[in-house]
Amino acid sequence: MEPSPPVRDIRCFALVARHRSFSRAAAEMGMSQPAMSQAIGRLERALRLRLFERTSREVRLSQAGAALLPQAEALLETADAFAAEAARLAEAARPVIRLAYAPVVGALAARVARRLSRRRPAIGVDLRAAGWNAATAALTEGDVSAAILSAPFPLGLTTAARFHVPVGHLAVPAGDPLATLARIGPERLAGHRIIVPRNRPPGGMWARLAGRLRGPHQLHAVADEIDDFTAVLDLVAAGIGLLPVPHLVVSSIRRHDVRFVPFDAGDLRMTYGLAWRPERVSGELMALAQTVQESLWTR
Repeated sequence: MEPSPPVRDIRCFALVARHRSFSRAAAEMGMSQPAMSQAIGRLERALRLRLFERTSREVRLSQAGAALLPQAEALLETADAFAAEAARLAEAARPVIRLAYAPVVGALAARVARRLSRRRPAIGVDLRAAGWNAATAALTEGDVSAAILSAPFPLGLTTAARFHVPVGHLAVPAGDPLATLARIGPERLAGHRIIVPRNRPPGGMWARLAGRLRGPHQLHAVADEIDDFTAVLDLVAAGIGLLPVPHLVVSSIRRHDVRFVPFDAGDLRMTYGLAWRPERVSGELMALAQTVQESLWTR
């Protein structure tokens, strides 16, 4: 039994028939005109039929070509549907990691997702912005595969790819006298309210900051945790208080109603890391950990 002609050659036939031109058909296929002519010649030899009548002025279908064209178009529609369904099934079968992340490191999470999507085989990432409490609960309940969390890390989780985010600026309202200073030290904040979370674990950035300020009356707790610094800037603009912010926020946010003034309060930094439950380790999770580490080294 003779093998069937390649689908690509049949597609070339249908395009030449549609355009009545070898050159226009070749342009649509992204190939040269000689290559298009060779494809048609190859198909004609395989079928033992002449598909086109060629003259110096025009290209038109032969009687056999006109009879075969509807079947060729139906075959190509079936081939395209086959390829589309195969792509859909491959996408559905692609492993997916559900990753929770603190909003302040959203750019890192997006970079990791892009890199994993380009792997072979690709790994999909379902990104979910979540604060510390919500991300920890999602890990415990199995709603996410892993999370980029701030320290302290919950007990019982495996962590990797730890990194530090410096906190070296203070967000102040644009009209506040502090906005005109070149640098602010803790001693200048007497009488000012500092926005902090209620949860300030020992050893963490917020606890260290509280220890360097004078008196608890300066601290204004607005939530159990502060993971989305961008949202809290609205409180700063409204005059609710001043907010220590990571450099990541300073470099990515531009607001006319808030000023970021260098804050000289020592080595303030937040520690983040990738965390997951050890019993749920997988090849995809190991690829995620490696990609997070690589994304921290390179842009």
